[in-house]
Amino acid sequence: MNFNLTQIPERMKKPRNHGITMVMDKGLSMNEVENFLSVAGPHVDIVKLGFGTSAVTPNLKEKINLYHQYNMPIYFGGTLFEAFLIRNQIDDYIAICKEYNITYMEVSDGSITIPHAEKCGYIEKLTKYGTVLSEVGSKDATNIMAPYKWIELMRAELEAGASYVIAEAREAGNVGIYRDSGEVRQGLVAEILTQIPEEKILWEAPQKAQQLYFLQLLGCNVNLGNIAPNEVIPLEAMRIGLRGDTFDLYRNK
Repeated sequence: MNFNLTQIPERMKKPRNHGITMVMDKGLSMNEVENFLSVAGPHVDIVKLGFGTSAVTPNLKEKINLYHQYNMPIYFGGTLFEAFLIRNQIDDYIAICKEYNITYMEVSDGSITIPHAEKCGYIEKLTKYGTVLSEVGSKDATNIMAPYKWIELMRAELEAGASYVIAEAREAGNVGIYRDSGEVRQGLVAEILTQIPEEKILWEAPQKAQQLYFLQLLGCNVNLGNIAPNEVIPLEAMRIGLRGDTFDLYRNK
């Protein structure tokens, strides 16, 4: 904080294990990464190279090294994991993570079908090489899971060793925990929170209205993901009541 204001909620300090902001990098240049981190770095906890973009990103090793110079954890999007898996190249996936010094890994099944016991097996296997985030939910908007199923899957994946479970929304925020309009499936979220610790859930929330919903529901230290690089500072301001949407959220409390 640059200014001394009272009635500002206390944010967890970095390195955070709660109150995480995960940013999706969909193809930033080296200069853009440098500029982004110079401004937003203190408010970002982890960066995802979205979907399969890392496979076609020029100077990938140099870019990853730049993130690491800022002590920023980075990982490949879950779609890349699925692309390797469906081609029976899981050992190659592990090898490239080692080669590029990637110690965070996402296990997902949003684009392919994996028997859940097998998915949990991959989570358990990858925990030997780093921190695992597992994504629950399909990228297919017609695939609607009942709340009990979300809970069942999330619980099993945490028990398999995932540090966090990611609630699927895609980059647009229109599937999974959201309706195709972007509206939060509030009943689903409420059911999940009866059984899964909220500090273990990373809610993908690319839209401002979605971020606001979770801030109002769970407070400033809710875990939020798929945040655009240029939305980190606005989100941090909103987290602590310094944006119109949350201006009265913490005052006199």
